[in-house]
Formats: sequence, C-alpha cells, structure tokens
Amino acid sequence: MDQQKIDRINAFARRVKAGEVLSPAELTERDALRKEYIASVKASLVGQLDRTYILGPDGKEHKLPRKK
Repeated sequence: MDQQKIDRINAFARRVKAGEVLSPAELTERDALRKEYIASVKASLVGQLDRTYILGPDGKEHKLPRKK
C-alpha cells in the first residue's frame, strides 16, 4: 500500500474525529482503503512469520509451524 492511500485514510479519520459526517461515497472509499490496508498488514505479518525459525534445545532451527 502506498503512502498516498495511507494519507487518505488518515484524512478521513481526522475529519470524523473533528465531528464531520462523511458522504456515502467517502464512507465506501474509506472502507475499501481500510480493507486494503488490513490485507497489506496481514500479508506483511505472514511473510515475516514464514521467515521465522525457533531455536530448539538441540541447537537446530525449526520452522515455525503454520496454524489453520
């Protein structure tokens, strides 16, 4: 997700916090941007966890198992 989209999400948040009411089109855009941001964060976390290893007592690295 690029910085412009994050800035747009933050602009919506500032407007709502200031007491403004967003139009239906703006609410739809905000929701879509939020979903995209959450998907981006999740993908980043999954990628990081896929590269995570646990060091066992025997000194060997074991890949972190994936939960379902």
